[in-house]
Amino acid sequence: MHDTDTPGGEVTGHSTGRCLCGAVRYHVSGPLRPVIYCHCDMCRRTTGHFGAFTAGDRDSLHLEKADALKWYQSSPRARRGFCGVCGSILFWDAPATPSISIAAGSLSKPTGLRASEHIFTESAGDYYHILDGLARHPRWPAAIPVVRKNPGRLA
Repeated sequence: MHDTDTPGGEVTGHSTGRCLCGAVRYHVSGPLRPVIYCHCDMCRRTTGHFGAFTAGDRDSLHLEKADALKWYQSSPRARRGFCGVCGSILFWDAPATPSISIAAGSLSKPTGLRASEHIFTESAGDYYHILDGLARHPRWPAAIPVVRKNPGRLA
């Protein structure tokens, strides 16, 4: 659920989300970036296809129920948050950045979000084609939008 959305696919206001079993619940009290599809090897292996993530200011993410939230350090730069009960992928967090990525599928509908682009397309699976007309980037683009520049720390 959200308050308002913009033509560019960003959502402002309040959004809620959870894992499949409900053991992890959260809300976001600020704007969310449009959804970015990530085709990197790690997203493909953790999701079974490709990742679909929005992002918001880490200080606007509020964990309402988080006893089952587990973190996996997937690279020196980032960790992935998931439910330790049902396995739902929930977050991608690079603590040195000002925002935290949120799995778009974990948000409650209607989200009001729109997809904006594909990243790491050079790593895309060989069993599908990207035909939606969105921007494609072979690797990490220099200008992925963030919400603000004051990083906080999420437990």
